[in-house]
Amino acid sequence: MTASEYRPYLAPRIPRLILGCAVAAWTAWMGSIAIAESPETPAPRHLITIDATSIVPQSWWQVPGITPSIWTSDPETSDAYRTTEPRVLQLQPGQYKFISFTFDFPFEVTADGTVAYASSLNQCVEGRGTPTLFVRCKRTYPHGGQPEYSQNP
Repeated sequence: MTASEYRPYLAPRIPRLILGCAVAAWTAWMGSIAIAESPETPAPRHLITIDATSIVPQSWWQVPGITPSIWTSDPETSDAYRTTEPRVLQLQPGQYKFISFTFDFPFEVTADGTVAYASSLNQCVEGRGTPTLFVRCKRTYPHGGQPEYSQNP
């Protein structure tokens, strides 16, 4: 058979084939949109106050990924938070880190919206079981013990 002999046989099927491919592509595309727009329930955010006003002289602090960084070239013009006033952060339950120039430590926001941290930090940190984290020290020395938290991220 030559090409001209196949033409009457294939010609009616080509539009159906194109239409079938278009429908398949459209269905896959709509499915990806439905997946992309599926409503996930985001973890609730809790209002957590960080109060480092006891630190004298005043300094700057951050919670990485949440607040502005303290590691800019000029802290005086930085947007980083200062220890001169408490700050309220909206945090999801999870692990975080408080960082100042001389002192840092991990803390956790629990599912019920309270803060938790290692008891070895009790000499400088207060507020366990409440929505407020009080940072009292600029440095922790002498520590005199093993930390109760992992030093590896």
